[in-house]
Amino acid sequence: MANIFPYESTVTQTMREHLLQQKGLVIWLTGYSGSGKSTLANALEMALYQQDHKTFLLDGDNIRTGLNKDLAFSETDRKENLRRIGEVAALMADAGLIVITAFISPYQEDRRKVREIIGADRFIEVFVDCPLEVCESRDVKGLYKKARRGEIKDFTGIQSPYEKPENADITVNTATESLEGCIAILQNQLLNKISLR
Repeated sequence: MANIFPYESTVTQTMREHLLQQKGLVIWLTGYSGSGKSTLANALEMALYQQDHKTFLLDGDNIRTGLNKDLAFSETDRKENLRRIGEVAALMADAGLIVITAFISPYQEDRRKVREIIGADRFIEVFVDCPLEVCESRDVKGLYKKARRGEIKDFTGIQSPYEKPENADITVNTATESLEGCIAILQNQLLNKISLR
């Protein structure tokens, strides 16, 4: 861009990570509405906090009430929603934080672009696998009922597709595994990625 000159801080990401004694990275949970992303993200953050890790949780509905409240749910707006989240998550990872995100993020292309923004070496894609019929039976927020009645347009899984990750870094199945079991899987898989040792 013309007349834009990014300034590079003297304090580097490596220096921040050394201070915090952890690697700055982004754990990106993707899956249908009702798959358990937010529940998992919240439990994972608490588990990491209890191990003295410095974390921050970015959740879809929370972001939509602040940073991205100007965006609707068209395909274009959904793409922009994820782009902004990717940029914010990248900044937080630069600060040395472990960022946990919970977003449906239904399209592979959008998740690929977010991975590029954040950097492949510090982006961990977690597929929260749960059959659509199970998610719809849970319907915690009543969104599937509204979508079936036509009150919500372009709802993922009903009028709009969800493209499952082809090569997720980690997969947890919330239909067959308990919350504790899923957290144990995540912690086990993340151990070497987070530690500086």
